[in-house]
Amino acid sequence: EILKEMCSCFEGIWVSAKKDLLVNIGGFLATKDEKVYEKARNMVVVYEGLHTYGGLAGRDLEALARGIEEMVEYDHIRARVKQIEYCGVELEKYDIPLVKPFGGHAIFLDAKKILEHIPMNEFPAQTLVAEIYMDSGVRTMERGVVSAGRDAETGEHKYPELELVRMTFPRRVYTQAHIDVTVESVAAIFADRKSIKGLKMVYEPEYLRFFQARFERIV
Repeated sequence: EILKEMCSCFEGIWVSAKKDLLVNIGGFLATKDEKVYEKARNMVVVYEGLHTYGGLAGRDLEALARGIEEMVEYDHIRARVKQIEYCGVELEKYDIPLVKPFGGHAIFLDAKKILEHIPMNEFPAQTLVAEIYMDSGVRTMERGVVSAGRDAETGEHKYPELELVRMTFPRRVYTQAHIDVTVESVAAIFADRKSIKGLKMVYEPEYLRFFQARFERIV
């Protein structure tokens, strides 16, 4: 009921189903505008497949339909939020700087405060992402200078106020033990943070560099 009420305020929605809908692939566009719908239906045939499946296998369509139902179940939502809360509370025990209140799908680490000795042009958030992955194998996401890109006129890096690392938890994947390992890894990195050196960008694509750029450690 809450979701329907929210959507009633919109002219349309664009959904990546790989998030809350509990599927490996897929998404959809929904709109109240008949003209937009007709145009989108024609375009999807050109780029994805017939509008009845949009390039998705039947198995994925069925999983998506089921996911729409399960994503709004109270017990699922409660467990999800509590899982994120548990991670945040455990990280706080080590005085690790993070964004509060905790999110419903992710914990955001404040990389600017954690690696305060690393200047912004050496990408502290991306550095922290690399450290977590090398230590624990857990893949997180930079949300800072790298994601902000460059100024279109000057060509210089944009330096946003926030320099964060997003720890997004896959639905129905991590147990409490997994979270404990992740917390221990971040805590160990935080304890040894002064020894960590920044990164330099050695490859930068024209678009979406936060997906494709490559880095090397500064020595």
